[in-house]
Amino acid sequence: MNSPPESSAPIAEFTLKAVVTGVVLGLVFGAANAYLGLRVGMTVSASIPAAVMTIAVFRVLRLKGTILEANLSQTIGSASTALATGGIYTLPALFLWGLIPPYLEVVALCFLGGVLGLSAMIPLRRLLIVQSADELPYPEGTACAEVLRATATDSGGSAWIFRGMAVGAAIKLLVSCAYLLPAEVHASLPSVLPKADLAVALAPALFGVGYILGYRQSAICVAGSLISALALTPLIAWLGANLTAPLYPETVRLVSQMTAGDIWSRYVRYIGAGAVATAGIVTVGRGLPTMAGALVAVFRGLAGRQGHAEAPATADARLDRDLPASFVVGGIVFVVAVAALVPGVFAGNMGPAQRAVCAAGVGIFGVLFVTVAARIVGIVGVTSQPTSGIALVTLLGVASVFAAMGWNDPGARAAVLTVGTIVAIAASKAGDISQDLKTGYLVGATPARQQFGQLIGASFACWAVAATILLLGHAYGFGSKELPAPQATLMKTIIEGVLAGALPWGLVLTGGGLTVGAMLCGASGLAFAIGVYLPLSSMAALYVGGCVRRLTERRTPSEASSVGHTGVLAASGLVAGEGLVGVVIAGLVASGVLAKDVTPRLGGHAGDLAVALTILATCAFLWSAGRKR
Repeated sequence: MNSPPESSAPIAEFTLKAVVTGVVLGLVFGAANAYLGLRVGMTVSASIPAAVMTIAVFRVLRLKGTILEANLSQTIGSASTALATGGIYTLPALFLWGLIPPYLEVVALCFLGGVLGLSAMIPLRRLLIVQSADELPYPEGTACAEVLRATATDSGGSAWIFRGMAVGAAIKLLVSCAYLLPAEVHASLPSVLPKADLAVALAPALFGVGYILGYRQSAICVAGSLISALALTPLIAWLGANLTAPLYPETVRLVSQMTAGDIWSRYVRYIGAGAVATAGIVTVGRGLPTMAGALVAVFRGLAGRQGHAEAPATADARLDRDLPASFVVGGIVFVVAVAALVPGVFAGNMGPAQRAVCAAGVGIFGVLFVTVAARIVGIVGVTSQPTSGIALVTLLGVASVFAAMGWNDPGARAAVLTVGTIVAIAASKAGDISQDLKTGYLVGATPARQQFGQLIGASFACWAVAATILLLGHAYGFGSKELPAPQATLMKTIIEGVLAGALPWGLVLTGGGLTVGAMLCGASGLAFAIGVYLPLSSMAALYVGGCVRRLTERRTPSEASSVGHTGVLAASGLVAGEGLVGVVIAGLVASGVLAKDVTPRLGGHAGDLAVALTILATCAFLWSAGRKR
């Protein structure tokens, strides 16, 4: 379906209940996605869950709602995903440097990135969404339109997302609040593999993500973790067992004195960072022809368009109405001007010259990657958008200028990082609003109202995302086992490498070699690299969800296309439920109400059995949801 509906009588669209519902859902999914991204380095799209939950809420509250109101609500609600993605990929690195940013600074960075992405995307809507409708399918946007149409007439699947939230929240409470169940279960291995450890986490959010990703992607992730846990860690322990001096980069302890966690922190972490960095660079490199083609196509289309593209003959004028050009120009100028002129926007004390370089980086890389991202997601979708690669290229560009100027103090590092934050959020925002505009195009929504809705969503979500990042950072600390923050650790590593050259390049290049080998075998480089970096317990939980998805898809070909709809909603509920409770518990830990580490009441074999039964029950829940039509 690549044509908008025909004109009809006015339908309610931009209403108070749609805006309020969208804002609330945005706060929910913004916090949940920030928690998820900091834990496993990836986020999930909120568009379809927000659309389904909107219609369900309207029905529960006995409010009459139209499909356009539901679309506006999901547009506002999904705005938080882009802010969470860009923020968690970069900002935790400031904590790792000991430069904890003020709350208002994080809010400002998230908001500026959102405004830049929205403003730069608006002029591209007619070209990419309307004129290129047959060429650019925008898969998530098209799928969301279908879900809106189906859910508006059938509420059978909407209950699963709330059930998923209840299950995810209950398990997280049992683990982290009631201290009843252990967070993961371990299995010892023969001594022939020293320091090796098999483990699986009791994490409903990870089960849900694995289900959403599917079997192949989750299997690639766990393959990377198996290499780290059962190959790299034992190999380092075996080779270092007889050393009488510390092995670089460790300068104090002997390898024989280290636990498996110590070996990961001092050695495997750098291998994982090299793997993720290589995957990001290769992904961007392989996408350069596509990016160049996207830029050429956009500029050619904009240059060839005389005035505004006319709306289709069957559509009324509102279907072709965008926010005015003054907002577009004003938004871009506002973001660049704030970056250049307002002290304190970027972490660290900078002079005018440094702020000017940062502002130029925001303007040039921001507009460039917004244009690229808006077109690329039309083909590969938001889930395949190379946000980490975009942030990486931005950081390399700005850090190179800083290095050439001799600016390498801690404040300079922070400034480079926050440029990457704004650009990453802007690119993510462009991808998100593009999919939402595609959905609106298919269901007959007003573009200007959707664009204004995205601005409202970003205005509220920036507060929730910033609060979540700071709460989790204070409660657990980034780079920890609870919150590894893999993308942010990578960005920190890259900036330090460019500005100071203080990296164990042997380990970093080893990780790069692993990623290249995986990609030559046809595996997803980024999925494999994230597995190398993250603990096996997390990736094993991801794989469990992928296995459940495979089981639900063992149907006849005629039924396979319908499998997974309610299952994906239930999985999204698991993510949201654990994420929200995780954020609340982090607040209680940070305030001292709850202890950070407490021995679970069920330990030993009893605890292992309880965890195993809970995992099986969660799998049964996902399987039953996935079997529904």
